[in-house]
Amino acid sequence: MEFEPVIGLEVHAQLLTEAKIFCGCSTKFGAEPNSHTCPVCLGMPGVLPVLNKKVVDFLIKMALATNCTINKKSSFARKNYFYPDLPKGYQISQYAEPPAEHGWVDIEVNGDKKRIGITRIHMEEDAGKLIHDEHGLASYVDLNRTGVPLLEIVGEPDIRSPEEAAAYLRRLHEILIYLEICDGNMEEGSFRCDANISLRPVGERNFGIRTELKNMNSFRNVQRALEYEIKRQRYILEAGGEVVQETRLWDDAAGVTQPMRSKEEAHDYRYFPEPDLVSVIIDDAWIEEIRRGMPELPLAKRERFVREYQIPAYDAGVLTASRALADYFEEVARLSGQPKAAANWVMGDILRFLNEEKKGIEACPVSPTNLAAMIRLVENQTISGKIAKEVSETMYRTGKTPEEIISEKGLVQITDAGVLTDVLVKILRENGEKVAQYKAGKEKLFGFFVGQAMKATGGKANPQLLNELLKKMLANQE
Repeated sequence: MEFEPVIGLEVHAQLLTEAKIFCGCSTKFGAEPNSHTCPVCLGMPGVLPVLNKKVVDFLIKMALATNCTINKKSSFARKNYFYPDLPKGYQISQYAEPPAEHGWVDIEVNGDKKRIGITRIHMEEDAGKLIHDEHGLASYVDLNRTGVPLLEIVGEPDIRSPEEAAAYLRRLHEILIYLEICDGNMEEGSFRCDANISLRPVGERNFGIRTELKNMNSFRNVQRALEYEIKRQRYILEAGGEVVQETRLWDDAAGVTQPMRSKEEAHDYRYFPEPDLVSVIIDDAWIEEIRRGMPELPLAKRERFVREYQIPAYDAGVLTASRALADYFEEVARLSGQPKAAANWVMGDILRFLNEEKKGIEACPVSPTNLAAMIRLVENQTISGKIAKEVSETMYRTGKTPEEIISEKGLVQITDAGVLTDVLVKILRENGEKVAQYKAGKEKLFGFFVGQAMKATGGKANPQLLNELLKKMLANQE
């Protein structure tokens, strides 16, 4: 029997607010344990939460970016469970009245486009963090993360393969980063994903028994965990067994999922309305205010780059990986007037230099102005493409302008036909035997003569002029 997977993802995105969702404590990562806490986020008796407006602003942005319907009224609820990192014994979340519903994003896998539905997006507070003693003697609780604002993005079970799951996650990830509402750091837990997966016979409309997968901290691990779980569930079903509804943890080192606990349902959490917070009312004016400040989203930017700059879709995909990189490229393209050359230099040397040092484009020492100036110098044949390679690396290492580097190193391209002719005459005279071999049909030697001329001129000869002169001189050789 053939089975197909049914996958739905739940994504938690930590928001880039300075303060927590219900108190004024800092959200800064990496502080001393339990130093960013107060009576509110510690759940002390008698304290009252106050909603951070910035969290609602960010929710509206994400809802607009994912084509959601924004509900005018939403409310908070208490999600009850007991764990050492949850000081109140409940998490303030949203359940019966979410603020955003019925959205979607488009993905592409192997050239095939697909629309993945979003059930809902809601706000909630994060729990703390348990730090386990490596000797297994104790566990320590750090409550700095308690109360940090999250958006939970609940996807529809529209995904049918691990590849689609990874593509969907990447799309949400880039949208969040473009909106500048989440830094997307999976290692620090700013962007986390749980996956629900079941198998059903091909053609069957009802869903199978699902398991929930946790502890996946990269796009690749999400894909690997789903691939393993599909094989595990298929083996059980083909053997006539029944999949158990449970939560499983992904073990990256072993490459397997391991059982953690039975899967909870909504009633297990005993949701009830949060009595200390009033309903959130989002009116049209608030939505329009946020809409006016929305940036161009990555998919639209990608399509515009292909249309406006006449560059391949692949190039546009690379150059729109982040807002900062896209802005850098556009500035270089505008200043140089050469969008294709700008794309090649940004994707080539600039990104290579940055990747070697594990830096982002924000830390690039080559300004768009200097890179554009270098591209113009190549275009007007002041320097050759080969010399430009040396100039770009020196610009990156020193921060100097291309004009300063060319002047200091004497790198101006030789475009004087008389000078190049003298160089070629000497080379042909010194290599008479090879000239004879070329005349006898060994045309590959043309490259040898070009190489010798470039060596003699320190790579400064104009390649096009050099080739033209060399062809004429070899044709006239006796």
